[in-house]
Parts: sequence; C-alpha cells; structure tokens
Amino acid sequence: MTVQPASLAADPMVPRRFRVDRAWSEIDGVRSMELRPLDSGPVAFEPGQFNMLYAFGVGEIAVSLSGDAAQRDRLVHTTRAVGEVSRAITQLNEGDMVGVRGPFGTAWPIARQTGRHAVFVAGGLGLAPLRPAIYHVLANRADFAGLTLIYGARSPQDLLYADEVARWKSRFDVEIEVTVDHAAPGWTGRVGVVTTVIDRALAGVDPALVSAFLCGPEIMMRYGVMSLEAAGVGQDRIWVSLERNMKCAIGFCGHCQFGPTFVCRDGPVYRHDQIAHLINKSEV
Repeated sequence: MTVQPASLAADPMVPRRFRVDRAWSEIDGVRSMELRPLDSGPVAFEPGQFNMLYAFGVGEIAVSLSGDAAQRDRLVHTTRAVGEVSRAITQLNEGDMVGVRGPFGTAWPIARQTGRHAVFVAGGLGLAPLRPAIYHVLANRADFAGLTLIYGARSPQDLLYADEVARWKSRFDVEIEVTVDHAAPGWTGRVGVVTTVIDRALAGVDPALVSAFLCGPEIMMRYGVMSLEAAGVGQDRIWVSLERNMKCAIGFCGHCQFGPTFVCRDGPVYRHDQIAHLINKSEV
C-alpha cells in the first residue's frame, strides 16, 4: 500500500505515515502509543472520533482516539491485543512506523454542554474514548456545573489509566467513583457493577442539568441508560459510543451497519433517543 503525506493524500483510503514517539503498557494486554506525523500537517480531531491504524504488512483496525484534542502535534491511541492486527499494533515500539487514516466518525458534543453537569460512565476499555472529552471538561472546568466520572472494571488489575484517575480523584472540583466487579487482596474501593453506583454518584445533582456520556460493553450502557433515566436524565441528554466491527471507516463495506446507519459514518457517538428503538433489538 502506498503511503503519502497528508498534503498529497486526497483519498480517505490512503494512510498518512506516523512515527511511534512513545509506547507503554497500561494493563495486561493493553498498550498506549503516542504518535507524531512525519509531515508537518496538524493532527486535529474531536473527542469521540477514531482513526484507522495500519500495521504495515498486516492490516488495519479502527481505534478510538484517547489523547488530548488540544494537543495538535500528536495522537494517542490505546489498543487491546485481541486479533492479528491489534497484536501487531501493540507490539510497535519507539521509532516504528504506523499508517493512520482519519479522523472519522461523530464526536462527543462536549463543547456544547457549557453550564451543564457532565457525567461520564465508562466500563473497562470504554474509558479510552471518553478520555478526550474528560480532558476538555478538566481544561475548562469553570464552564461546567460539574464533572462526575463513574468507572468500572472487572478487577483492580483491569482498571485503565489508574494513576491518572487517582490524580483526577484528588481534585476538589470533580467527583470520581471507581468500582470493580471482583475485589482482590488490598482493594479497599467499591465492589459492584457500574450501574449500582449511578444513583449514589448523582445524589444531589439536578438531573435537568446532566449531560451523560457512556462507553463500554453494550449491556453496561443499556442498564446505565436505564439508571440515568430512573434518576431523571432525559434520553436527549444521553450519548453512547457504539464501537462495532469497522473495516473501511467511510461506509463502503457495510460491516458496521446498525439499522439504517453505519457506525463508522453516522457514529460511533449517537444520541440515545435517536437509536433507542434499535439498540435493544437482537441482530441489529
């Protein structure tokens, strides 16, 4: 596959070359990479969008952007090794090359939530696509009524960005609730699924001010939405990210068709009231 600088690549199917500036392990089987372009072009993206990462000689996969959108000179991606391409991506090290197509997809509408209480509900690796939106709120904290993160994982060993979440938790102007499905020796935090924490985390918060953003396993998001609705949050103020099997990123191949939409083109971020009639249907 021919790779050209961004200035020459008018075709969205042609990747742009990036160098791995840093690569590090997050948790078992999950690594993050900081990428910088070989050309001098910017790397602008919006929180919630994704890129197609191309491992030369192997193939490409869709990976959400997990860095700070305010940093226009680099990209950060967090990837779990689950298949041939993702394993190749997670084996890249400093100085290696990777092809990048994107950014693609819809974004979290976080910049339009000024004056509201931003609530983030994340399950497992679902914290990665939410992190750019969290960065935005943290950088503009005075513009928001509040920030609440409810984050769950299977075990303490599966908590993503644990050190960073601990730093967020130390701030006086945010509310962080972390829970695990199964405790381990030394764990003193909450035990239970994410949805059991929502009521407690939102106690005293005016539901009319809440804008909620969810990413994680679909069953978690389904019950998370139900808990938010029970707390009085309207479906038109709830957004979910549906990361499905994306192959081309531009709606040509049909792998990610979701009802009348394509997740890569019309998502991955959807307002819940617009897809509520589809999300609970089997085989959609």
